Amino acid sequence: MTGVQTCALPISVMDAAGKAAELDQLAARVITPYIVITVVLILLGIAVLFSPLPDINDEGDESDVQPGQEKTSIFQFPHLFLGVLAIFCYVGVEVMAGDTIISYGKSLGIELSIARYFTAATLACMVLGYIVGIFAIPKYLSQQLALKICAVIGAILTVVAVTTSGYTSVAAIALLGIANSLMWPAIFPLGIDGLGKFTKTGSALLIMGIAGGAVVPLVYSKLAESVGSQQRYWLMLPCFIYILYFAMKGHRVGRSAA
Repeated sequence: MTGVQTCALPISVMDAAGKAAELDQLAARVITPYIVITVVLILLGIAVLFSPLPDINDEGDESDVQPGQEKTSIFQFPHLFLGVLAIFCYVGVEVMAGDTIISYGKSLGIELSIARYFTAATLACMVLGYIVGIFAIPKYLSQQLALKICAVIGAILTVVAVTTSGYTSVAAIALLGIANSLMWPAIFPLGIDGLGKFTKTGSALLIMGIAGGAVVPLVYSKLAESVGSQQRYWLMLPCFIYILYFAMKGHRVGRSAA
């Protein structure tokens, strides 16, 4: 009862003791989601450690380059930079889905005692997507096809989240975890494909695309000044549409048909 009574008052009007207690309580609620993230990353790291991944050969061939047309600069691979932007968009929407869902649920009138579990639901959806990917790629789905499917699902869920209300809208945001789960392992290899001796440099550039996780949510928060919390999710739609473009055509830009 005490927690419910405390939450009934805005933090700005609480006395010092009440404000400190409420902030401590809110901080404690994010511990579980980040523990889940830590466990998932540790398991992923162990999986990568024991995976039979091939070594990167710095002298590898550019598969699409004809004799006498060898590339001399990383800037001669436009599909790589389109891949960097795809990573930027993907990480941006992934962070938005996980970090904003609790506050979004509260804005819809859902009790914080329930809304605090929404981030865990998004993470659970991501883990489910990882498991599907392990068994389906590449046996049943190519990386390119998986990326197309995920981008389409992401776009559809974004529209559902913005055009519905209540738990349906929140569920759509949580299910974005599935849409985002297979994007990194699809975008990354498509981005570095054919780079040859520039593979390591290209990989570093793709890693820089993670900055989208800081920039896109910041744009989302800035939109609060002009639109409501639900309408701000429209920001995700162009991101998913661009990722779909990269899956369909962008990863081949600047490359000859081998």
